[in-house]
Amino acid sequence: MPETQMNQKQAEPVSLLVTNALILTMDAQHRIFQDAALAIKGSEIADIGTTDAISAHYQSGQIIDASGCIILPGLINAHTHLPMSYFKGVADDLPLNQWLEENIWPLEQQFVADRGNHYPNFVYDATLHGAAELIKNGVTFANDMYFKTEQIASALTKAGVRGLLGEPVLAAKSEEELDTVKQRALTVRDKFKDNPLIDIALAPHSIYTASRSALIKCAEMADHYGFPLHIHLAEPEWESAYSLEHFGKLPVFYLAELGLLQEKLILAHCIWLQDEEIELLAEHKNNVAIALCPESNTKLANGFAPLKKYIERGILCSFGTDSVASNNNLDLLSELDFTAKVQKTLAHDPAFLTAEILLRMATLDAAKAIGKDKLLGSLEIGKKADFVIMDCNGVEGQPLYDPYSQVVYALGGRAVRDVVINGTLVYKNKRLTLLDETELVEKARYYQKLINIAKVK
Repeated sequence: MPETQMNQKQAEPVSLLVTNALILTMDAQHRIFQDAALAIKGSEIADIGTTDAISAHYQSGQIIDASGCIILPGLINAHTHLPMSYFKGVADDLPLNQWLEENIWPLEQQFVADRGNHYPNFVYDATLHGAAELIKNGVTFANDMYFKTEQIASALTKAGVRGLLGEPVLAAKSEEELDTVKQRALTVRDKFKDNPLIDIALAPHSIYTASRSALIKCAEMADHYGFPLHIHLAEPEWESAYSLEHFGKLPVFYLAELGLLQEKLILAHCIWLQDEEIELLAEHKNNVAIALCPESNTKLANGFAPLKKYIERGILCSFGTDSVASNNNLDLLSELDFTAKVQKTLAHDPAFLTAEILLRMATLDAAKAIGKDKLLGSLEIGKKADFVIMDCNGVEGQPLYDPYSQVVYALGGRAVRDVVINGTLVYKNKRLTLLDETELVEKARYYQKLINIAKVK
């Protein structure tokens, strides 16, 4: 392995140097750099190599000593509902339908819906809270699905977090309603077109809430305007029966009939797909990716996704936390650890899903799922400077034999020390740099009181 990938001999100024680390690049060559450094210029990775070589070639006014630390690409949360952050723990230990229909939806009517809503900043404030939790868990990108995408985009921008934000599509049936969805999505995309952190998708909620005409319109808009698509699929066990009764075919075949499998499509959950549906997804694997949410799924007793079948058929899989109302955290590394243990048990194979494979699913594979693998997901020259520094200097981080294993099974989100997104240090020595955590906690307590009052009514 060459000491540096830089050909110039003179010291070159860069915006940030990170030195003395063990670097997991997560690139296609599975490269690991020992006693290594990153040179960051603006928003991009300028070079990567040994600390001695990088230090000899570059100089910077901002140097981070990462001695005893592991650096890895920023984690990508492939399925979230960040504005639900203030609903954390509001209705736990309930079946999915009761959780949604009797608790979450009524609260959303009071705090999120426009009609009669006295809390116009609820989505913005809750997203800021969620963004802070993402950062503290080493997550640099969220594939989100919720109402008021403009507020979500503004909040993520303030926090310095990347997002692919799904404009929600529900029952809309009339041409007027569908045109409103279209204009809303185009307006938000245009407003943030020069923002390097924000992209817009279309997010029909599910086949049982979004109308047939709405789903067709989403496929047409995706084809015409290049919007990615993001939808819940096969989360509850009854969805297959519902689809057969109402549409005469299983859910994946229904989506195929409406044209959604021809577009860039992210499917959240996918717990209850039949073998023939998996085969159909495999036929469209260049377009389709699955976002697994194992902790949310098991907490709501929805079941376990057949991950081994997906992997065997070459279907791209990544991880999401879902919302903190059903998880109840945004610790993506916890999802990896949990998934490994559950899926190894289901497969009767302790060698199934190695720590390296799991971490790749949360980085480079997730970047492929959201269509950003040319820029994100691995630490390589020219890619965006999105990375996490994990501290291994505590007792829980030692001894260290296998860095992949250590990250997935031992460290977890609590070991995240520093986070850089788009070249900006957004988390330094376990302190947020762009947000005031005290203010976030105070605001959360303010909304907690209001939500408690609303629940009593």
